[in-house]
Amino acid sequence: MSVTAQDNPVDLVPTEALVIRPADTRGMADHGWLKSAHSFSFASYYDPEFTNYHALRVINDDRVAGGAGFPTHPHQDFEIFSYVLEGALSHKDSLGNGSTVKAGGIQYMTAGSGVSHSEFNPSSEDPVHFLQIWLMPKVRGAQPTYEVRDLTAKDKAGRLALFISEDGREGSIKTLAPAEVYAGTFDGDQQTDFIVEDGRRGWVQVAQGALSVNGIALQEGDGLAIDAAGLVTFSGGQNAEIIVFDLEAS
Repeated sequence: MSVTAQDNPVDLVPTEALVIRPADTRGMADHGWLKSAHSFSFASYYDPEFTNYHALRVINDDRVAGGAGFPTHPHQDFEIFSYVLEGALSHKDSLGNGSTVKAGGIQYMTAGSGVSHSEFNPSSEDPVHFLQIWLMPKVRGAQPTYEVRDLTAKDKAGRLALFISEDGREGSIKTLAPAEVYAGTFDGDQQTDFIVEDGRRGWVQVAQGALSVNGIALQEGDGLAIDAAGLVTFSGGQNAEIIVFDLEAS
């Protein structure tokens, strides 16, 4: 995808190629300490129409109560990141890494040949709200790595900020998945365009608020598959925060 318009006019993505995944159709899990909504099949939730979208395998919209969290557990051959929306999230892993990030923070892990980690809410009272996302890498058995990145409000305001890419450009986190990932916030008259290139596909996840994509209204928790090349316009934001995935068509 390209964030800026090209010299030659680009047609809008055809409406029929924009497929909404409504928030209320996601798989829901309530474990008391954890409330989670699954955009794709996960754990005991299975939807044959939503097992993955190209290299995008998991989007879990997680809310963890104060003092709770995920105990140490293993992963292998996934690119995994947590994008914090509210509160704080702490991480510890078998590589010796540990960190705590707040809203706008990203914890990124290449699980590769194998790593164990835990994620927990360091506050005893305040909940944490974050998206946990898994991408499928091009290569298996890679050396596990861990990285943290913070996006400020200015980085994302009215624009799409690249924070994950295959080549690590613009200070983004380098991934082994055939994907680029952007974050943006939109409110009022803020607007931006995005171009889906030939051979690519896109997914928009509305993390908070609401906005329109090519005139299609999306609400918090909605996902939107972009199944063709062309121009995408983000507008009409109402305290919206989105994550946009640029994926190699598989």
